Amino acid sequence: MAELVFTAIMSIDGYMTDANGNFDWAEPDEEVHRFVNERERDIGTHLLGRRMYEVMAYWGTDEATTDKPEFEGDYAKIWQGAEKIVYSTTLESVSSAKTTLERSLDLDALRALKESAGHRISISGPTLAHQALVAGVVDAVELYVYPVIVGGGLAAFPAGHHLRLEMVEEHRFAGGVVYLRYRTITT
Repeated sequence: MAELVFTAIMSIDGYMTDANGNFDWAEPDEEVHRFVNERERDIGTHLLGRRMYEVMAYWGTDEATTDKPEFEGDYAKIWQGAEKIVYSTTLESVSSAKTTLERSLDLDALRALKESAGHRISISGPTLAHQALVAGVVDAVELYVYPVIVGGGLAAFPAGHHLRLEMVEEHRFAGGVVYLRYRTITT
């Protein structure tokens, strides 16, 4: 069975965006970017909410590989090689290759994907990921915690939901970012 991983970049106080929807405080430097590249190299399918897709769609463009540092071009190739499923009730269409548009998250279809996929699956975008977390289908949580407090915004985790985690890996970066990997514990 494929592993379903919730990946999030977040502030120390638990937000993926600030109160204005910004996340410019979380732009990865080269060290973090190269680490992310290695972590994402074996992701075969990305599950994304609309806003996350709109941000990430850049990596599917020619601009993402033209006159960019090698590590950014590498990430663009990783992104372009993976399948993507975007969940949105408002998008009319998707513009990137290897991308499917779905109107809602079907948990039975997600379970079937986990059963049949021969690669890791990533889910990102907190609104979408919250559904999978609450349903208990997420196997691991990978966090990139930035040394900033934003004081409010879009929370990385669903309010009022209890989730037990076991830390299995951590990595500290020179710029103060900390990577934490947890496996979910079912009770």
